[in-house]
Amino acid sequence: MRTAEPADAPAIAHLVNTAFRSERFFIDADRTDPEKVGALLQKGTFLLLLEDGVLAGCVYTELRGERGYFGLLAVDPQRQRSGIGTRLIAAAEQYCRSARCRFMDLTFVNVRQELPAYYQRFGYVENGTLPFPAEQLAKIPVHLVRMSKPL
Repeated sequence: MRTAEPADAPAIAHLVNTAFRSERFFIDADRTDPEKVGALLQKGTFLLLLEDGVLAGCVYTELRGERGYFGLLAVDPQRQRSGIGTRLIAAAEQYCRSARCRFMDLTFVNVRQELPAYYQRFGYVENGTLPFPAEQLAKIPVHLVRMSKPL
C-alpha cells in the first residue's frame, strides 16, 4: 500500500474506469480521466494497493475537518472478491483516523443496489441523499446516497 503521486494519475483513471464499467447502464461516460484524478490529488489522497507490482486497487480519501471521506473505491475486476476492497476501506479509515477525523463519509449512486449492504458490513449507515453531479449526464434519474460511521 502506498500513496499516489501525480505520475500515477493515468493508471488510477484506467483502473477506476475499468472497475466502474458496471455503471454503464445509467451513464455513457468514463468515470474519470487523468486530469480529474490530478485535480483530486490537489484536494486529497489516493491510496494504492499493488500486487506483484501491478495496481490492484485504489481508494480516494479526503480530509474535511473532523470528517473523512472516501470514494472511487476501485478494484481490478479480475481481483474482486479477494479482500482488496476491505483492505482499502480499512486503510482509508486509518488514514483519516490518523488525521484525527471522528467520522467517515462515503457516497454512491442510488442505483448501485448492492452497495448499501456491502458498506453496512463495515458499520456504515445511510444518513441522507445528495443530487447527482450536474456535469455528469445520466440516462435515468439518479441521486447519491450518503453513508457515514464514527471512527
